[in-house]
Amino acid sequence: MTDRLAISIEDIHQAAERLKGHAVRTPLLEFKPLNSAVGRRVLVKFEGAQHTGSFKFRGAYNRLSAIAPEDRAAGVVAWSSGNHAQGVAHAAQLLGMPATIVMPDDAPQIKVNNTLAYGAEIVTYDRYTESREEIATAIAEKRGALIVPSYNDPYIIAGQGTAGLEILDQAEEMDVKVGSVVVCCGGGGLTSGIATAIKSKLPEAMIYAAEPQGFDSTGRSLRSDHAVGNDPDARSICDALQSPLPGEMTLAINRHLDVGGLAVSDDEVRSAVRFSFEKLKLVAEPGGAAALAAALAGKVPDHDGAIALTISGANVDPDVYCQILAG
Repeated sequence: MTDRLAISIEDIHQAAERLKGHAVRTPLLEFKPLNSAVGRRVLVKFEGAQHTGSFKFRGAYNRLSAIAPEDRAAGVVAWSSGNHAQGVAHAAQLLGMPATIVMPDDAPQIKVNNTLAYGAEIVTYDRYTESREEIATAIAEKRGALIVPSYNDPYIIAGQGTAGLEILDQAEEMDVKVGSVVVCCGGGGLTSGIATAIKSKLPEAMIYAAEPQGFDSTGRSLRSDHAVGNDPDARSICDALQSPLPGEMTLAINRHLDVGGLAVSDDEVRSAVRFSFEKLKLVAEPGGAAALAAALAGKVPDHDGAIALTISGANVDPDVYCQILAG
């Protein structure tokens, strides 16, 4: 890893080698109804097609596969509302490692069930009154396990950045020039990884972190000279994008690469989820639709070239999904 920033483009290429044969090369899709609605050419990187239904498998497998075989018996501990949980649980299952996940007690049941199905142990907590980091740290210390952060880790960031490499290759195969990339953002791992990949080949491209209003800590931090947290009383339908602060590593990368921030409302997210189902025929969870919401709401600044955006996850609770679709 580099001294200046947590990762370099070489780290992402190394991650791609580790993931080869294990991760899905998810599709980059174009839809006439979306182009028409946005008024520009739009390419959708659908990470719902990734193992476990989100991009999180990329970083999790990259991190766990880097653990020496003789150190794997103690297992890993992670905290997550669901997508990182599933990514870590599945990666651990593939590598024969025990995994314990600290999850909020209001996590979508589908994410809880899937995490259990991958063989992980779940420890629940109250996201508004308890510290997930303290709980996970205590478990890891007791068991001698490795903590696997959801975003503030160089192997995690590099693994997520492989989605950016694929966007570059797939857009070139489609003979499309990408001018801007919009990424769903919680703690900034996917955004900083994709930004590193995209900027390595298209330095003039603009990268934007799409966040829920009230949880737009990355955008506000990028406009400040320090990390700015979220209001503890904030609430959002985007359960996957509720990190209290951007990561120190991810914020440094995003600031260095001149990433911008876009905030979307819950109503804009709901509209994007419905649009994805009705017009694109793609399942998107609320947090996974933040970038699409920003594009549909006209919040992406004009640039030469097409917009590439992520639908970063498809793990939506069935009841919540039905309520959204019903409007």
